[in-house]
Amino acid sequence: MSAKRILVKTHPEPFLEEYPADAAITPGHILEINSTAEVKVHATAGGKVYALVALENVTDGKTVTDAYSAGDQVFCAWLSPGDEFYGRALNGENIAIGDYLESAGDGTLRKIVADTSAGTIRVGSLKFIAVQACDMSGSAGADPSPLFRVKAI
Repeated sequence: MSAKRILVKTHPEPFLEEYPADAAITPGHILEINSTAEVKVHATAGGKVYALVALENVTDGKTVTDAYSAGDQVFCAWLSPGDEFYGRALNGENIAIGDYLESAGDGTLRKIVADTSAGTIRVGSLKFIAVQACDMSGSAGADPSPLFRVKAI
C-alpha cells in the first residue's frame, strides 16, 4: 500500500506550521529549525530530535513524492506521543514492527542500536517506533517506497 498522506492518526489535532525550506525537503522527512528560522532535514545521526515532520503540499496539489525546494514554504506537523505518520526509512535499513527509531542524519529514520560500550541510548534521540515493517536492505534503487508507518513516542 502506498501512502497518500503523511499524517495517519493524530490525538486530537496536530499543531501545523509553515517554515521556509533551507534546502530540498521531501514529505516524511524529520526536520529541525536552523538559526534563521528555516527548516532543514534533521542532520545529526542519533542526535537530539523533536517530532517535527514535513507534510505534503496539498494546497498546490502536490503528493508525498513531491519535494520542496530551497525557499519554498514547507507544511510541517509537530507530533505528539501516539501520533502516527509515514516517515522515510534510511536506505539499507531493514526495519521491523516494534523497532525503536532515531534520526539517520539526513531526514530519514534508522533502527536504534544501543551503544554497547555504554549500554545506553543517547538522551533525546528516541522519539519514534515502527508500526509497519520496511525492508530497504536491497538499497540499489530497486527497493520499495521508503515510506512506512511510524508512531511518535
